[in-house]
Amino acid sequence: MKTGIQGIRIRRAVGAAVTTGALFATGALYSAPAQAAPATPTITAKGGFVMNNANGRTLYTKTADTRRSTGSTTKIMTALVVLKQSNLNLDAKYTVPMAASDYIVSKNASSAGLIVGDKVTVRQLLYGLMLPSGCDAAFALADKFGTGSTRAARQKSFIGKMNATAKSLGLKNTHFDSFDGIGSGNNYSTPRDLTKLASNAMKNATFRTVVKTQKYTAKTITKSGGTRTMPTWTNTNALLGTYSGAIGVKTGSGPESKFCLVFAATRNGKTVIGTVLASTSKDTRTSDAKKLLNYGFAKLG
Repeated sequence: MKTGIQGIRIRRAVGAAVTTGALFATGALYSAPAQAAPATPTITAKGGFVMNNANGRTLYTKTADTRRSTGSTTKIMTALVVLKQSNLNLDAKYTVPMAASDYIVSKNASSAGLIVGDKVTVRQLLYGLMLPSGCDAAFALADKFGTGSTRAARQKSFIGKMNATAKSLGLKNTHFDSFDGIGSGNNYSTPRDLTKLASNAMKNATFRTVVKTQKYTAKTITKSGGTRTMPTWTNTNALLGTYSGAIGVKTGSGPESKFCLVFAATRNGKTVIGTVLASTSKDTRTSDAKKLLNYGFAKLG
């Protein structure tokens, strides 16, 4: 009888062991430790914002709604206003006036090197605007797409369109007083607003093509009717070609704005987009952006 009871006990113990092993094998009693959340990066920029471009979900903020000078990131809006024109002809030509050259000299502004008297296309002006950050290209686009009988009136009208577009996009902390970022102290935005602006602009195929281009060489028509091959324009966005998946969008700098960068990258079908404002140098704005992109992708998983 004892032997029978012992046998039953042994069979029960073996059965329990087998059952427990099966449960562990199927994971019913075992749960893998949760993956540690990525460490929030430290950036030198005074303001930063990153979001998931697909749904606008915030991934990172640092004084994201504090208004700051935007420098040439303003030109994102310049390009968007042009691209929103009805019946836009990207091959329409514009003759570069002496006033554009005078403007660059008077402002000591960044230039695409446009030659007075040359005929350039709207498409070429967009590349000149966004790659070398040409304020002469911004001058030309505002002159061409503003309305009014004088150049001053047309440019004022164009800036009005920039502010109207900002309002239509719900950018409540954004205001422009220039077409290129060289304003009179009333040109400002925030990391959150600029990121939303860039996200909207990136919906336009022409904009996407321009801002991801590293180098572009324009061929213009000279005053005498010949063809001029312009010096190659190089994109000021150092992320392109150095950060895997980088697709844009625009740098900015100035005495007040310091160093800014609106950036975007796509990996595994996911796009992260963001902004840093008032970083300390060209190099740090790029390293700040890389940190935030890495962080954004890590959060998206």
